[in-house]
Formats: sequence, C-alpha cells, structure tokens
Amino acid sequence: MYKIETHMHTNISSKCGWLNAEEACKAYTDAGYHGVAVTDHFNRTTVSYLGIDLLDKAHAMIDFFKGVRAMQALAPDFGLSVYQCTELRFDGSENDYLIFGFEPDLFYDPDSIMKDGLEVFSRRCREAGALIIQAHPFRPPCTPAPPELIDGVEVANLNLRHESNNALALMYAKKHNLLMTAGSDCHRPYNVGKAGILCEHLPKDSFDLADLIRSEQYYLFSVPERIEAHR
Repeated sequence: MYKIETHMHTNISSKCGWLNAEEACKAYTDAGYHGVAVTDHFNRTTVSYLGIDLLDKAHAMIDFFKGVRAMQALAPDFGLSVYQCTELRFDGSENDYLIFGFEPDLFYDPDSIMKDGLEVFSRRCREAGALIIQAHPFRPPCTPAPPELIDGVEVANLNLRHESNNALALMYAKKHNLLMTAGSDCHRPYNVGKAGILCEHLPKDSFDLADLIRSEQYYLFSVPERIEAHR
C-alpha cells in the first residue's frame, strides 16, 4: 500500500516551518512515504513573512505556493509524489482549512479571499471542484465549522506541540457524515511521518488526491498504529 502525508509545512512558505524542500523530501522518503501534500499556510502571517504584494493579485496567489514548487522540483530525485495543497485561514478566525484539488487561480485575489470568509469561499471551492477539510477543529481556540460548509474533518492531527482533541473531531465527523483525514501537521523534524493515509493507488496529483479522499477508499493511520479503517 502507498503511504501519504496529508498535512505538512515547509519553511519556504510557512513562517512556523523548519524544513526546507530538500530536508522535507529526504525526511519523508526515509520515513517510507510515497506522497506528501504540502499544506503551507495561506494567511496574513504568510503575507508578512514573504512580503507578498496583495495588490498584485495574480502574482500574490502564486507566491503562497513557493514551498510546494520547491519540493516538486526535487521530488523526482527522491521518488516522491508532491501535491499542491494549502492550509487556509480567514480574517477574524482561528480556524484552518486544508484545501485539496485546485488550480492556483482558485486563490486569485488572496486579500478578498481572506476577508470574505468561509461561507463565500466554500461556494467558490465547490464550484471549482476542490475539497475543503477542516484541520484540527477541536484544538483550542478553534471551533468546528458548520458541517454544510465543509467536506470533511481532520480527525487525527499528530502535531506534538498541540492538543488537538482528536477524539472529539472523530465524533463530529461521524455525527455529520463528513470525510475524514489524518495528518502529521509537520512543522519540525521530529514531527515527520506521525500520521497520514494508506491507499492502494498513488494519486498522480492534487486532483487525484482529492478524488481519493472523496472515494473513502483508504485507511487512516497514526504512529504507532492505524487508528481506524475507513468506511
């Protein structure tokens, strides 16, 4: 089976990340992963960190994805598949959302996206065929999003520096029949490869990864053992 990370950050596009592209590719290859979804932060902190000019809307949306592009350039040398994804936060909220299966132009005009909020972006996301998964919804000070505005929930977040209350996330996902994912939420070397999904075919790109998640034909796992077979 193939082993995929669904939640990790580089130091290229996430201020809180510690790993550069080569370090991340090597670490995940050494940990036995076949694919990595790079979910660098899409928020105001990243704007400041990278000095993004939000008035230049076309270039601004591209700047947020420097980390995944750097990893994709190196990935063939490691035999690793790297997927363009992101972790989005809106203004006035502490919630984060993992987005899978999109063209970069979904994020045209980042300033307006962050200002408009979840309800507006959720419609935009679905019109584009992208997938929106709430990350660590019960990690204080986060709050679970209205289930009708999201496609799924990260039910196992293994960031070792936070208490994500994964049991509550799992209960919420089951109650509302939402899709489920598991991820390491890796920012630092010691958090590499703590969770992810296991599947029988390796997605070729972020769109294929989104389709896999929709299909629910995978297992969730976390170290030291798999937590739940998917329905």
